[in-house]
Amino acid sequence: MGQIKVEKNVGGIEGLCIIEPAVHGDNRGYFMETYSLRDMQEADLDINFVQDNQSCSVKGVLRGLHFQKQYSQTKLVRVIRGSVFDVAVDLRKGSETYGKWFGVELTEENKKQFLIPKGFAHGFLVLSDIAEFCYKCDDFYHPNDEGGLAWNDPNIGIDWGVIGDYDGTASAKGYTLADGTPLNMSDKDQKWDNMKI
Repeated sequence: MGQIKVEKNVGGIEGLCIIEPAVHGDNRGYFMETYSLRDMQEADLDINFVQDNQSCSVKGVLRGLHFQKQYSQTKLVRVIRGSVFDVAVDLRKGSETYGKWFGVELTEENKKQFLIPKGFAHGFLVLSDIAEFCYKCDDFYHPNDEGGLAWNDPNIGIDWGVIGDYDGTASAKGYTLADGTPLNMSDKDQKWDNMKI
């Protein structure tokens, strides 16, 4: 294989992959290929990405858990500044791991990328003062197609590493990171329902 190392089916969930690019560095800095269609195809990951997105968030921001209802997307996500805890939840009906989650820390230092196939909910929590988050999608954004799940749904049981007591809703109120930073979420993300198991 060329410039990437691929770990497939991470967390025992079919289709989830961690991709690590080869980093060529010296005392001047580094160079790496962040994406190569040829390398992806050699790894049997033949995906036609059509859109790149980028966001910037401050410490304590939790975005998610999001999914697309009709126009499901495969996403290849990475962090170019700071660090986040990134999570995918299997929503594929009939999957042996339906409702299971896997999380990975993505940082500007480890340069890992997380490949999340169609049929997953996705979210991330910002661990650094600032995080810049980039991702490729294999379908365009479709307004009014977004769905979501409560980030703290006990049926899923994601260990975000935050401190707080579950009150039966997706509210961020009373939750903090270990250092006391309050959880910061959009109004919309605090209104999602729990997963129907």
